[in-house]
Amino acid sequence: MLLAFLALLIGIPVTASASYAAASSGWIRVGNLSATTSAVDIYVYSSGDSSPRFVVSDVTYGTVSAYKSVSVGGYSIKMRAAGSAASSRPVLAADVTVQGGKAYTAVALSAKGQAAQVKILNDQLTTPAGKSLVRVIQASGKQDAVKFHCSCAPGAAGNIVSKAPPGSVSSYAAIPAGTWTMSATGSSGQASLPVTLAGNTVHTEVVLDGSSGLENCQPDQCRRCRPDDPRRSRPCRP
Repeated sequence: MLLAFLALLIGIPVTASASYAAASSGWIRVGNLSATTSAVDIYVYSSGDSSPRFVVSDVTYGTVSAYKSVSVGGYSIKMRAAGSAASSRPVLAADVTVQGGKAYTAVALSAKGQAAQVKILNDQLTTPAGKSLVRVIQASGKQDAVKFHCSCAPGAAGNIVSKAPPGSVSSYAAIPAGTWTMSATGSSGQASLPVTLAGNTVHTEVVLDGSSGLENCQPDQCRRCRPDDPRRSRPCRP
């Protein structure tokens, strides 16, 4: 089992979001977090357009793109087998309506015993004053129920989620600023990762199937790192 950051903490003051509330654009990022889905080319179309707004090619399991700024309105997300023609039938598809100043993640996810689907996630951009928000995507197909724990609190109080099934996305949990150990424990695997959380930051962590048993991915080494706030970007480091 591999524990990785889909999105790494980028410090943004909570008050900064107000200036974006009436924005005429928002942000979309796309990815493949389905262990049963082969590499895909992901096309994002404005509603009614036959030419894509943007394309992200060869998106393999465990990969998520950077955010793209888009105008407000409706969009279609179409995932085609990597390398196939742009006119080919999508293997997965979904629609999203982008609101001004809002951010969205569109990812392939697989629930146990079900076909993969595209889930549209609303990405939070503000936090309780001085704290971090953390959510968990359980993208491991080999672990039926995962407990995801933060060492910021002992026992059950530190659990962001206690029995996350494959393909699930937790609510955001408010976490005090500091350096904590995040651990994912499934029925047959465990992984942990030290994480430094700055105040007023938003994070997503992902539980993935590793290629060689239990593996950890450090934030500054993980190619899956992406800033959670699309208004800011910098290298994936704490």
